Amino acid sequence: MNINDLETLILQNEKTSTNEFKRLFHGRGGCYENWEFLTVDSIDTVLYIVYFSKIEEDLESKLLELFSKFFDTLKYSCVILQKRYLLKEQSTVLFGDLPDDYYAIESSLKYKLNLLSSRNMGFFADMKNGREFIRLNANDKKVLNLFSYTCSFSICAISAGAKAVVNVDMSKGALTTGRANHHLNNISTKEVKFMPYNILKSWNRIKKAGPYDLIIIDPPTFQKGSFVVTNDYDKIIKKLPTLASDNCLVLSSTNSPDVDSNYIKDIFKNHANEFKYIKRLENLETFSCIDEEKSLKNLIFQKGTYEVN
Repeated sequence: MNINDLETLILQNEKTSTNEFKRLFHGRGGCYENWEFLTVDSIDTVLYIVYFSKIEEDLESKLLELFSKFFDTLKYSCVILQKRYLLKEQSTVLFGDLPDDYYAIESSLKYKLNLLSSRNMGFFADMKNGREFIRLNANDKKVLNLFSYTCSFSICAISAGAKAVVNVDMSKGALTTGRANHHLNNISTKEVKFMPYNILKSWNRIKKAGPYDLIIIDPPTFQKGSFVVTNDYDKIIKKLPTLASDNCLVLSSTNSPDVDSNYIKDIFKNHANEFKYIKRLENLETFSCIDEEKSLKNLIFQKGTYEVN
């Protein structure tokens, strides 16, 4: 694929974009040879580009010309570039002006963004189907949201009629944004708790607020000094029987390319076999991957017999 093919593909995807967050190009999945370094997102009137590795100057110059063209001819009032391989460098506004307050829109809900961050913007768009699953199954449930980050699952659960939600994340800053996300959507936090704890060291506090009817496990692949998916995922699953109600659903997620679905299934079988595997949620087509087992894995497990939506 050359630069002209990239332009054609992005323009085709852009024609169907709305004000909702949409990925226009996903090189990370390996479906486009030599373009694994690039992702392009449409976020209402912002075009958001990420380079995951350094590229040759000639190619970078051509890409800048293309993004300038999009800025001039499409709906975008701002174009932002993040060079993810530069760990501490903030994103750059290439063209236009970024509003002071910006958010992603998904299924009529809003999520605050930090588009100038050197790392994550505060929202993972590939998890849309996971959030939809929670929305469909949260009504009248007490929900535990582990590794809650900015609490997008909590917003979906409460907006869908959950009785209560407990969000747990060791980042106080992420939880502060999570609280703001509830307020942004005019959602009361009366029945929502925000626990700024290291999950692996706080089981008694988490258990005290239970038992839970719906549990979300969505950890980072690697969090220095806190969590490594290949070392610590089983520690979470071992605790599920002490946290769950008699009828409990679990959304167990990982986007680590180093573990596959069977890795998670085996942990459940060995440490929480009262939870039966139900299904794997499909990933969004806009985040296609040449090897699905290296992409996001959203697995559903169930204790009890009530119907899963």
